[in-house]
Amino acid sequence: MVQNPPRPQTSFPATAPTAYPVFYRTYSRQNEAGERESWQQVCDRTLQGLQEVGHLTAAEVALLREMQQDLKALPSGRWLWVGGTDWVRQPENFSGAYNCTSTNVVDWDSFGLMMDLAMQGCGTGAILEEKYISQLPPICNCLEVTVVGQIGQTPKEARQEQTTVTLMGQTCQIKVGDSRQGWVKSYQTLLELASNPQLGGSVQVTIDISDVRPTGERLKGFGGVANPVKLPDLYHRCAALLNAAVGRRLTSVECCLLIDEAAVVVVAGNVRRSAGMRQGASDDQAFAQAKQNLWQQDEQGNWRIDPKRDALRMANHTRVFHTKPTLEECINAVRSQFYSGEGAIQWAGEAVARANVDLLTTAHLKQAFLRAYENQQGEAFLRQLSPAMDQRELAHRLGRYGLNPCGEIIGSDFHCNLAEIHLNQIDPADTLTQEKAFKAGALSVAALLNHRFVVERFQYSRTVDPIVGVSFTGLFDFCVHAFGVPWLEWWAAGRPDTAQGREFKAQEAAFLQRWRQIVHETVWEYCDRHGLKRPNRCTTVQPSGTKSLLTGASPGWHPPKAQRFIRRITFRKGDAVAMACYDFGYNIIPSQSDKDETGKLLDDPFDPRCTEWLVEIPVAVSWADLPGADAIDISQFSALAQFDFYMQVQQHYTTHNTSATIELREHEVEPLATAIYQAIQEDRGYISAALLARFDAHETFPRLPFEPISKERYEQEVAAVARRKRVNDFHEALSRYTQPLMEAGPAGCDSDKCLMS
Repeated sequence: MVQNPPRPQTSFPATAPTAYPVFYRTYSRQNEAGERESWQQVCDRTLQGLQEVGHLTAAEVALLREMQQDLKALPSGRWLWVGGTDWVRQPENFSGAYNCTSTNVVDWDSFGLMMDLAMQGCGTGAILEEKYISQLPPICNCLEVTVVGQIGQTPKEARQEQTTVTLMGQTCQIKVGDSRQGWVKSYQTLLELASNPQLGGSVQVTIDISDVRPTGERLKGFGGVANPVKLPDLYHRCAALLNAAVGRRLTSVECCLLIDEAAVVVVAGNVRRSAGMRQGASDDQAFAQAKQNLWQQDEQGNWRIDPKRDALRMANHTRVFHTKPTLEECINAVRSQFYSGEGAIQWAGEAVARANVDLLTTAHLKQAFLRAYENQQGEAFLRQLSPAMDQRELAHRLGRYGLNPCGEIIGSDFHCNLAEIHLNQIDPADTLTQEKAFKAGALSVAALLNHRFVVERFQYSRTVDPIVGVSFTGLFDFCVHAFGVPWLEWWAAGRPDTAQGREFKAQEAAFLQRWRQIVHETVWEYCDRHGLKRPNRCTTVQPSGTKSLLTGASPGWHPPKAQRFIRRITFRKGDAVAMACYDFGYNIIPSQSDKDETGKLLDDPFDPRCTEWLVEIPVAVSWADLPGADAIDISQFSALAQFDFYMQVQQHYTTHNTSATIELREHEVEPLATAIYQAIQEDRGYISAALLARFDAHETFPRLPFEPISKERYEQEVAAVARRKRVNDFHEALSRYTQPLMEAGPAGCDSDKCLMS
């Protein structure tokens, strides 16, 4: 058994050199003087917020404090950003505390709600199947849009916060309010005008943006600063989409574009990176092909993106299967993902079954339901189990296959809050600390079940189907510490079904099942004490690409990229945190997008042509120096070995879904597709996973987020950091720079697939 080295409380571990840059970039808020919070201050703020909303006991607060300060159990990234602030105490802002949402697109309110959610930092899922979008009204008016005024033109004290709409005949005046709600209303009003049958076929729309605050002005409640640079263009692009649909209803792809055009504005506005999931019907060919050939090469070899479909990059697309896909469909889907990163399939039956485990209480009942579901008899099956259920709840139960952007949460019109256990920080032999960590995670998500949402559809979903998610990261590291190099060697061999392999899998399953039991018991006991409906599913695994960097964990259940690698983190040129990294000794280079007139990448980060920086940080996993570990080439782990480990987690821990990015090479397409097909056919718990083609960073694209390096180069890089270091305290280095914080908290999804998009 390998022991993790001791570490002083409230500091980031030595194996996480990325922690300080990521923490100060993503989770540390600024005050009016430009000073950023320390980790201790973030812990104090967020714990106070949880205590207030969750009515926690002193013992519960003490447990949460111990586990958070020791970086063993952390609340959601959204809560690290807004928890305990005055902003999140307002009911209209409750959504900003949640990583994960999904919305059924049935009316124009759905579009406005998703823009509102994205502006609060939530990941937005949208179901765009025909049974939902057919409820949208047809487009009957052509919009002629004129944008007037200049952003920031109105003095601060004279601006109006709310959007006003003045409609006279076929002329409409929209004055955009200087608020989140103001932006949303102006956007949704365009959609409503396009479908109003009383407007005679055309509408002259004038949109006044002079009350919108200028770029760089602080957003005092949510945090960050305003950047409305893309807002004026939103109205023209939405009008063009709507005008093309006059005389009919919108298609699923047009709905995607309308949602994603708003997301483009949000990304430019005040949130670092938007995250979306769009689910379409399995037989919707236009949806399936929407992102094909998005990038095209001209005669000179330059790549360009289709400007009319550019916004589709804002979200992942998944095809929903309500009958089990054929082997051919699975192969085609895996091949599509290998070449384009798109084309994922979702088996909805398994998602609906998991989300109704309170009715499907035995394995026999679940299997019977899955047979009924595939034969379009799922509704009758559930009705028979609960004859008194009203029709709205029955429809909700059958619709619980909605996904959040990274696919780890299942539900319908939902909000879900996630906590995360950092298993790489816990000794595998220390069962008491494991129990404390998972209890802390469970309490931190259960506390937010006290929220009552302003939006009726979201509150209804909370009432009939309250859900939470306790995730973990660093599972791979934990298992290496538990089982040693022989476990790595078994992985390298493909996780074969040998006597040793069966023993490893039994031990993996025992850990996973125990953690799942702790989570459910803790959440249910809390809910019983507080008079709350028990969630029927509480465990998941999120991608954890960002929070993992706080402790140096291998993200989620995934293997690391290598034992040692260069991690590149993106910042704006001149960003205060990046400047502190520079003083701390880390190397800075221009990003991949910064090139000279010949197309050559720039080398000097201070070149006037450079607009974006990459901070290079040498990283080693906590077990890199185990004797024999360097002999294992992680990049050669097979897709089937990854899938096998993923299914271990899916079967023995996860009650929602397990977010996955399985990496594969071309010759693995058909074997992996066959494994997915068999898992679905045999009802082994598969719902959906993302797939990503493997590539060698040395042979393809330069300056990628991860670059595997040798032990010798790692030691050279660490020594170079030490030589360049001007200060030994990162917070001290940061205090030298007080420029405004441009970013506003973490993204709604941070999987490898999103990171490399």
